[in-house]
Amino acid sequence: MTEPRWKRAFDVIAAALGLLVTAPLLVLAALGIRLSSPGPVLYRARRVGRRGDLFTMYKLRTMHATRAAPGSAITAHEDPRVFPWGRLLRRAKIDELPQLVNVLRGDMAIVGPRPEDPAIVEQHYQAQHYETLLVRPGLTSPGTLYYFTVAESRLSGDDAEQHYIRSVLPLKLALDLVYVRSAGWRYDLTLIGRTIGAIGRSLVGRPRPARLPELRDARQALEGAA
Repeated sequence: MTEPRWKRAFDVIAAALGLLVTAPLLVLAALGIRLSSPGPVLYRARRVGRRGDLFTMYKLRTMHATRAAPGSAITAHEDPRVFPWGRLLRRAKIDELPQLVNVLRGDMAIVGPRPEDPAIVEQHYQAQHYETLLVRPGLTSPGTLYYFTVAESRLSGDDAEQHYIRSVLPLKLALDLVYVRSAGWRYDLTLIGRTIGAIGRSLVGRPRPARLPELRDARQALEGAA
């Protein structure tokens, strides 16, 4: 699948501007991490990117380093590994801002399917799911919005990873397949707007499920694959 020229140009400009604008916020976030929990500021995660290539995805660390491993690859709701400052960073999605560097490097896009852990891809992807690897993974997508506004709060307890694999991953991937098959610049801008709205509602304490017009097609695809 050939990437449109406009998309890469947009990603580079948006990521560069995003890093410039949010630099003071990143400094403040890093200082808070240093004061909250011993360990590195950045968390480096191996993820599966375009065409199945592995890359290192950057995030601000939100978990205690001494408790982060071994453990579930999925963060449960109210996960005890997450320190209070990290919880705020996650709620505002500030912990994801270092991924703008991944965008500049070409590992990721602003909009695209959310990248998964290599073990999850290897063990749990079905044949149709590999279509999501034909494009660069992104910061946001329909699947990302579903996870952020609906599914994440339902993941709790010691079985968060198994619940994610059984109940969340199939629909999340189906939503991202809808995006991959319909991608365009208007769609990307719409998803960026929906993401900003979802984060804003979360910050003011009025979270609600994001509008997901892709949901009907995703569920039909799931039923067809069953």
